[in-house]
Amino acid sequence: MKNWMQFLVLITSITAAGSLLASGGMGEGGGSQMPPVSNVKWKAECSSCHMLYHPGLLPEKSWNKLMTGLDHHFGENASLDTVTRDEITKFLALNSADKQDNRRSSRINQSIPANATPVRISETRYFLSKHDELPASTFKRKSIGSASNCIACHKGAENGNFSESQIRVPR
Repeated sequence: MKNWMQFLVLITSITAAGSLLASGGMGEGGGSQMPPVSNVKWKAECSSCHMLYHPGLLPEKSWNKLMTGLDHHFGENASLDTVTRDEITKFLALNSADKQDNRRSSRINQSIPANATPVRISETRYFLSKHDELPASTFKRKSIGSASNCIACHKGAENGNFSESQIRVPR
C-alpha cells in the first residue's frame, strides 16, 4: 500500500509539473504570456505602419473606440474599407484583454477604470507600473523613439511575449 501511494504521488506530481510547463509556467515570465493570435487583415493593415499590437493589450471598448476613429489615428488617416475594418474590429474584440484568459491581459484590464476607454496602451496603469523604474528620457532615445515602440525592448511583443527575462533596453 505504501509503495502504491508513493507511486500515485509521483505520477500526480509529474502530471502537475508537465501541465505547469505546458501552460508557460509560473510567475511574470510564464503563464502571463498572451496566446498567439492571427488574422491576415489585422497583420497586413496594422503592421504596415507600426508594430503589431497584440489584442490582449487593451479591452474591447478600447479597440472599438480606436477602430471607429481610424480617420484620426494618432494624427494619421488610417481609414479602411468597411469590410476590412469590421473584420479587424471583430478580431480585436474577440481577443481583447477582457476576453483573454492569461494573467497579463487580466491585469491590464483590471488596471483600467470602468469609466475610462484608453486607446494608448502606454497610458494604462498597468503599463505605467511596469515601466516606472525607467526615466522618461529612456523612451526618447533614438533607438526606442517612444513608449509605444514595445519591440525596441521586448523582441517578442508582437507575439504577446513581454517576459521580463527577455527585455533588452537599447542604448
